[in-house]
Amino acid sequence: MSELNQALRALPSVDEIASKVEGPRSLVVALTRAELAGRRELLLGGIPLPEEPPEEAVRRRLASEQRPSLRRVINATGVVLHTNLGRAPLADFEVPDGYSNLEYDLATGRRGKRDVHASALLERLTGRPGILVNNNAAAIFLALHELAAGYEVIVSRGELIEIGEGFRIPDIMARSGAILREVGSTNKTNLDDYRAAINERTRLILRVHPSNFHITGFTGKPALRELAQLAREHAVPLYEDLGSGCLVDLREFGIEEPLVSESLRAGVNVVSFSGDKLLGGPQAGILAGDGELIERLRRNPMFRAFRVDKLIYRAMETTLRRTVLQQLDRIPAMRMIRQSAVEIRGRAERLRSSLPGVATELAEGRSLVGGGSTPDQSISTWLIVLSEHNALDAEQVLRNGDPPVIARIVEDRLVLDLRTVFPEEEETLVTALQALSR
Repeated sequence: MSELNQALRALPSVDEIASKVEGPRSLVVALTRAELAGRRELLLGGIPLPEEPPEEAVRRRLASEQRPSLRRVINATGVVLHTNLGRAPLADFEVPDGYSNLEYDLATGRRGKRDVHASALLERLTGRPGILVNNNAAAIFLALHELAAGYEVIVSRGELIEIGEGFRIPDIMARSGAILREVGSTNKTNLDDYRAAINERTRLILRVHPSNFHITGFTGKPALRELAQLAREHAVPLYEDLGSGCLVDLREFGIEEPLVSESLRAGVNVVSFSGDKLLGGPQAGILAGDGELIERLRRNPMFRAFRVDKLIYRAMETTLRRTVLQQLDRIPAMRMIRQSAVEIRGRAERLRSSLPGVATELAEGRSLVGGGSTPDQSISTWLIVLSEHNALDAEQVLRNGDPPVIARIVEDRLVLDLRTVFPEEEETLVTALQALSR
């Protein structure tokens, strides 16, 4: 008998291994079979078997099955709205146990509308009625489908953007049934371009804020008030997609983004924006504007397909209420953006004092807002630089920790930015960094 056949025959049986592992029988058996299949593949490929006993490997597989896939991570990248890490970090919010009054009017004892949990707060913040859908792409689709399906929508060529993962404005428009009418050029569109394009088939003028890129140099576009005046003259609604959804003026913190309220005051009839960008809430798309148009959007059958659930409403209500009450430090993204470089340096120095065995240094750096917002803007910060570690190896160790620590590599050195680290996470971060020197 060949050595290979002997090795294959020496593998224990499924029952022999499974009997040593506690857990749901059917799952343990399935995991055992997978482990044995893997070991057979190694043998057939001439690769030595791992020293780990097969029952221990099955226990490890079982532990992996029990670990949630969606996990909390420590974001030490300094990117506040990190798209891959869930964009805006969620504020703490109370989840009602059991049943809730999601669509029940407690005052009348009759069926209610789930909109009420956010609509009043949206109106207080924007001055106009508003509704929620499950993301901003859905908001754009809903607006185009209701207000312009089968008819023309005028858009500047410089605003036919991609908003992420292949979702492009022309493609969303085509799916909605609206007909694209391009005007102007990539870098320059004037009011007369819009005026010349308006005809009997025009149902909407669309303005798209290019929040994830900037064009500089020889550029131009009409002021929003001018475009709104043109839309009123021809009785055509003006719709603006703002993307980042800035409800709070952040200019004193170095962030230049158009405010939702400014667009509405300028005469825009409907705006849409994301809930999980500069608003700092959960993933959602928000539409606000003229009451008659918002009511049309709400009656559109697609609104039900795009509606959000009770958890999103509760999280969004919490974020909006804290914004109304100006409790911005209770919204994590707002607190992070508003934190000064001096404060971050103080935190970094205190954290370094807890790492006597880890070689680190401080360096000035820049934090990013991220999330497709403010592409050319950043915030002054201080970085903790791991000066004597292989950046790739250290990054992998931190990323594979529990909880995972996500850092970034700058010029072949691993750096951590405490702007995006919660203060209560600092002790855990210290433990993770100390492990690098063991």
